[in-house]
Amino acid sequence: MRCAPFLVAATLVLAPMLLFAQTRVLSDRPVTDEEVMRVHRSALLIDTHNDVPYYLVQGRDIASPDASPHTTLAQLKAGGVGGLFFSIWVAKDYVQGNHSANRALQLIQSVRHDVVEKHPDDFMLAGSVKDIEEAHRQGKIAALMGIEGGHAIEDSLRILDDFYELGVRYMTLTHTNTNDWADSSGDITRTDVKHHNGLTGFGQDVVREMNRIGMMVDISHVSDKTFWDALAVSRAPIIASHSGARAIANAPRNMTDEMIQALAKKGGVIQINFNCGFLSQRYREQVAAKSAETAARLKQATAGKKLGELETDQLEGKIIAEEGIAPATIGDVVDHIDHVRRIAGIDAIGIGTDFNGVECVPQGLENVSKFPNLTRALLEKGYTEDDIRKIYSGNLLRVMRAVEQVAGK
Repeated sequence: MRCAPFLVAATLVLAPMLLFAQTRVLSDRPVTDEEVMRVHRSALLIDTHNDVPYYLVQGRDIASPDASPHTTLAQLKAGGVGGLFFSIWVAKDYVQGNHSANRALQLIQSVRHDVVEKHPDDFMLAGSVKDIEEAHRQGKIAALMGIEGGHAIEDSLRILDDFYELGVRYMTLTHTNTNDWADSSGDITRTDVKHHNGLTGFGQDVVREMNRIGMMVDISHVSDKTFWDALAVSRAPIIASHSGARAIANAPRNMTDEMIQALAKKGGVIQINFNCGFLSQRYREQVAAKSAETAARLKQATAGKKLGELETDQLEGKIIAEEGIAPATIGDVVDHIDHVRRIAGIDAIGIGTDFNGVECVPQGLENVSKFPNLTRALLEKGYTEDDIRKIYSGNLLRVMRAVEQVAGK
């Protein structure tokens, strides 16, 4: 889910031969369309973070051409997506009046009923590595869920356990807001927020309970101190479901080299986010330079309208594009992957796009149908078929197996 301005670039599903038109050539190695599709189809591609439930809970059908800005059923099939973590994003506003758990339940049931039950020939609810593999064997998309924002459990380990029973397999400890037991990177500089210097004692209990029940600990969005605390407490590898490298784009949401290396040493994985503001330092600086102008135009454009957070974000992204700020590119995504490989190894890399939760996506990766473009770019860069399989799901499945083994102990 967003933390900075982005551009929504919803596009139509294209035939495989046209998918590669905007892909930047990253090396001299010739790669044919046939090789790209052979390698792409051989890999099980799992995206660990997609915010399409925000739209589905409003009554949209994922099979509809206008289901969401970046994700439809047709696009998922065209992109060869084999598994999707539907983000159970609970906006911070739901904390008021203790509505967070209720909102999470609405989104969870939307995935279970409006996706899996409504489209049983296309989706299979998955709660384990075995389920994912079975869905893949049947030619279905594995539907998984991850809660975004630890405030969703309303400070109750029993609610956390209930969410697990309903199919949630990771929880992002915070969103952009610091909650009652963990600090967020989104408000760490605010003086009007009560901070905890990382995880509180109860926050450590949350991590331990996640280990016990078999839920992955996700540290995207948390403060640096919360990351280190979670890493120290967890008996299982942890993930960053949708993050990037701070050495390339200096966003507080991104991870430092030291953090990435420590995550990898414990067997964890950083899933690369497709958010322009987390991918490109150039984009961040250009957006910052025009922030006052953008804010004024956005205020005028939203006056008298009742728009949701993501609809407002999309409008902001449109304004930024009109101001002449070019989006990040598929090359920026590969740069983050390359950086992580260089400092932490191929086993530390995954994909967590944040599609539908951002306003700007990379040129060449405008929606889920465009994943073959990334396969092409990685092949051109010299990545092997085995490398790509690891990035697309192998590393994540290794973490899930480790989490499953720790559960109950």
